[in-house]
Amino acid sequence: MFEGIYPPIPTPFDDDGALALDRLAINIEKWNTATIGSSRLAGYVAMGSNGEAPHLSLDEAARLVAATREAARGDMKVVAGTGQLSTWATVEATKRAADSGANAALVVTPYYYKKMMSAEALKRHYLAVADASPIPVLIYNVPANTGFNIPVSVVFELAAHENIAGIKDSAGDINQLAEMVRLTRGTDFEVLTGNYGALLPAMTFGVRGAILAVANVAPKECVAIHEAAQAGRWDEAGDLHLRLLPIARAVTSEHGVPGLKAALDLLGYFGGVPREPLVPASDGVRDALAMMMREARLM
Repeated sequence: MFEGIYPPIPTPFDDDGALALDRLAINIEKWNTATIGSSRLAGYVAMGSNGEAPHLSLDEAARLVAATREAARGDMKVVAGTGQLSTWATVEATKRAADSGANAALVVTPYYYKKMMSAEALKRHYLAVADASPIPVLIYNVPANTGFNIPVSVVFELAAHENIAGIKDSAGDINQLAEMVRLTRGTDFEVLTGNYGALLPAMTFGVRGAILAVANVAPKECVAIHEAAQAGRWDEAGDLHLRLLPIARAVTSEHGVPGLKAALDLLGYFGGVPREPLVPASDGVRDALAMMMREARLM
């Protein structure tokens, strides 16, 4: 159901901090045309970590999902980040995303009381959200942001729920991804990686989808890697993978959302400024990004 490449799109803001939905539509129109042969992006993730989800109100989130759905091609899926700090708020956000046109909800592990997030607490949370959600739910595991890693045993138990469709695992642990695939093989549960470095090795053992920040700045190339790997053209996929590796690191772990937005600006998209307390990328970072993108043949 979630095979293919999904960029977690940044949320554009005007200089006064308001949503710039007109700029979002222009960006999506460009991403819609990123094709390699018959292959293209599978959809978009709105309000993921790269979309500054914690910086948006529920009203803004609903408007963002609706605008993304309107601008995306009709055959593309729109996944909305709906995870909140409480189960009740997550259910409400998920229902609003569904009403706004989302095809699935990406629900981050609740992290504020992370020491209290036992296996039982996590299971109760996700089962309650899945029971109430009118759209399929994807678990979102991102230890770099939440401070803890969801146990594979919990994922296995949650995978049995008919409305929990998969997981985006951004931990970057190949062994963990492989164990998730092994335990859920033969089911409808989809394991997606949110870590670029894990994409190619993970595709050798059954991972078929990915949500990747670098797909915002190199959509055709990410689609090409996925297509080549699926066709067994591993040398071609490997060459592309290595070529993008420095810029993939730069727009995630090295420079984060400000770096990703700066890279988009350099490529002719609208990146703009992040919302405070994040600060825009410096001129030095922009120069470094431009060099890396030239080396990756993106500019």
